Amino acid sequence: MATLSIHFDPAVIARLVSASGDDAIHVTLSLGEGPASAQTAPAIPQGPLAGLMRAGLLEPGTVLTFRQRRANRLGRAVVTAEGQLVVDGHSSPFPSPSKAAEAVTGNVINGWTLWRTPDGSTLDQLRQELDAE
Repeated sequence: MATLSIHFDPAVIARLVSASGDDAIHVTLSLGEGPASAQTAPAIPQGPLAGLMRAGLLEPGTVLTFRQRRANRLGRAVVTAEGQLVVDGHSSPFPSPSKAAEAVTGNVINGWTLWRTPDGSTLDQLRQELDAE
């Protein structure tokens, strides 16, 4: 009898846990060739967030948020192992904090100062911490 194993990236699990009834979750499955295919190489962070991730200042699966009170707007994104951001309501990840913020706000905006980690730090603060090391 065949066995089916499904492995999810931590960002996918975080998204599933926080999904509401109105969220659309897209999952892609592919068939592998035996046990060797279940062993995938770890993702290597790329792009603007890669340095923060390599330094351990930002982990895959971290939920980033922002709140713009005047515009009555909230944003939520999950960091992927590849260093991209999956924004609620969007099926494709964004390569930079600013592009992810723009997808939520509809305006060109500095995502480094907008997105906050669960402890309240901005991505810009994490970047400054990295530069100080």
